Amino acid sequence: AAISPQRTAEHIDTILRAELGLLVIQQPVISAEHLSSGASEPLNLKTFIRQLETPVIVGDCASYSAALHLMRTGAAGVLVGVGTGRSSTVRRVLGIGGPQATALADARAARMRHLDETGVYTHLIADGSMATGGDIAKAIVCGADAVMLGSPLAAAEDAPGQGWHWGVQSVHPTIPQGGRVAVTPRGTMAEIIHGPSHAEDGSLNLAGALRQSMAMCGYTDLKSFQKAEILVNSR
Repeated sequence: AAISPQRTAEHIDTILRAELGLLVIQQPVISAEHLSSGASEPLNLKTFIRQLETPVIVGDCASYSAALHLMRTGAAGVLVGVGTGRSSTVRRVLGIGGPQATALADARAARMRHLDETGVYTHLIADGSMATGGDIAKAIVCGADAVMLGSPLAAAEDAPGQGWHWGVQSVHPTIPQGGRVAVTPRGTMAEIIHGPSHAEDGSLNLAGALRQSMAMCGYTDLKSFQKAEILVNSR
């Protein structure tokens, strides 16, 4: 289940009764302590997360300090990326965002510090700018353990959006930070994820492309693939 920080305190009893397998607390930019209008007390993520037996993923963030702050709440995973998704308008509306590779590299450094301090490994999930198998491969090398896919899956012929994609930022009573965007059908969901591919643009067989990228770089698993070198092109 997913919920925004603004609604978490309101629905805490329902969350506890639901015995969820995973809870995602998400908004475009999140901090470990959230205060919204009408709330008498700020939502302290550290206190909230530690009263749950359910693993919690929090995000999004795009900096070293923000990622480290969220890791210290006890979250099992942190969503990394602000304003990078296809449907997101956060950069235009709020002026907040950053390059995805930089955000992941900073969060990776924060994870190393958190691991040294606590012995706890926090998973990083790249959220945004994932359009092709190559994008996924680069995200893993930058430090991600997983990626969140939106528009690539929405482009499936059998996707429930039927040719449209929108994110959680699209819904806001006063300041929407995302739009509803049309996506061109690429193939079935199975073809997009596992192939076979009939296009040369990297939009199909995402898992196969990731495996091929790992093999060409000499790696057999995702954890070791995170050790691959990155060459930055200044063009």
